[in-house]
Amino acid sequence: MDVELRHLKALVAIADRGTITAAAAALHMTQPALSRTLAQLENRVGVRLVDRSSRRPALTPAGRTLHDHGRAILAHLDAALADTAAVSRPLRVGYNCAVLGRLTVPLLRSWRQRAVPAVPLELHRRDNRSAGLASGDVDVAVVRALPGDPRITTEALYWEERLAALPDDHPLAGRDRIVLAELAGDTLALCRDLSTTSLELWPPERRPHRVVEVRNVDEWLGAICTGEAVGIASAGAAESHAHPGVRYVPLADAPAVTVYLAYPAHPTHPGTEDFLAAVRALAADGEG
Repeated sequence: MDVELRHLKALVAIADRGTITAAAAALHMTQPALSRTLAQLENRVGVRLVDRSSRRPALTPAGRTLHDHGRAILAHLDAALADTAAVSRPLRVGYNCAVLGRLTVPLLRSWRQRAVPAVPLELHRRDNRSAGLASGDVDVAVVRALPGDPRITTEALYWEERLAALPDDHPLAGRDRIVLAELAGDTLALCRDLSTTSLELWPPERRPHRVVEVRNVDEWLGAICTGEAVGIASAGAAESHAHPGVRYVPLADAPAVTVYLAYPAHPTHPGTEDFLAAVRALAADGEG
């Protein structure tokens, strides 16, 4: 039938954008040019694909079928092109507060010693919930809060203890262990976009009396070390962010934090599966 990629892109754009005008703008085409492309596609497949009888064109049953296949074809092409380009670049690993805590260095060392694949790793901190996955800045990520994006697959790796992060001159900083209620009189530093912490951790009658919001781990550490606030962290974050003005004290009554491995439904680097396998194996050994 000699259907070309531009035909499939036109059909997908019309379905996604809802109008010929909006689809043409998205494809950087004129409206007449897009209409001609659609008509050409319909002539080549021999069936009407878009019902133009109303102000908003709608896909016919045949159009929906071709649209679904066309979207999959375009996604596979994007993945193939990304794989081709990725062969010569490092595998980008995203994180927002910590990578794998005490397992980070063993991971980097074991990966570097592998003969195959000969792919270097690059760690990228991104101060958003998906750690750069949603924007395509990274190929895989380690997160401690679910990204909430249907394009991203997550799997639980292991659990980490939750700790209180206190100024080093805080009355509780010298304790071996405390409970959440002992922080009720303090101000809590909270990064809502990244944190696994919320006031729901505390019983309603014993919650911190004030919350100060920060944008990233640097501002979070700054608020704590200056005595402005206290914080709650996972063991991995504490491992990655030691600070001379901050003391991390285990919390006896706080639930553990789940560490997730996150990756796109369509891998953006050919080394992704090898990396996932390496992290799973390391996490299993660490748990043992």
